[in-house]
Amino acid sequence: MDVSTFYALFFATCFTLVGLWWNVVQSHPEWMRESPLRRIVGGVYLSFLLPALMGLFAQVGGTEQPQIWRVAFIALAVVGCLCTLRLLTRAGARGDHFVTWQQAGAALLYLLIAVVGAFPELAGHIGLRPIQAEALMLIALIVLGHALVWRFMAGEGRPAEGT
Repeated sequence: MDVSTFYALFFATCFTLVGLWWNVVQSHPEWMRESPLRRIVGGVYLSFLLPALMGLFAQVGGTEQPQIWRVAFIALAVVGCLCTLRLLTRAGARGDHFVTWQQAGAALLYLLIAVVGAFPELAGHIGLRPIQAEALMLIALIVLGHALVWRFMAGEGRPAEGT
């Protein structure tokens, strides 16, 4: 698949996931009443919004002007990593091992996305163009986001009643 086509489909899909998540959250107003729960809901939101924005910037810069997507990927990955690490400390304190592993994986992926954005030649070591390596990591982020949504919707990612 052409990289430009991939990113066009990717960012549109991610923005759709953001909208779907908003609909889910609107049908559960109780999730927004408690600060710990609101943070988790926000973390799910960011797990789709940040990759969507990265995909949009990849479309704008493409292979002709890689500095556009590279700068955006670095900045958005730093935001994603910091937000995820903040949530990670809270998940670890609650003892939710699945969410802890999911968020640790996401933080690592955000870090790798920033590193490849800053040092694109690293992608050549695995036989990929930098924008392709970034695409694979974004796919992995979305998979982790979906896993978090599943866990959350199944009730296992939410704090227990009364905590």
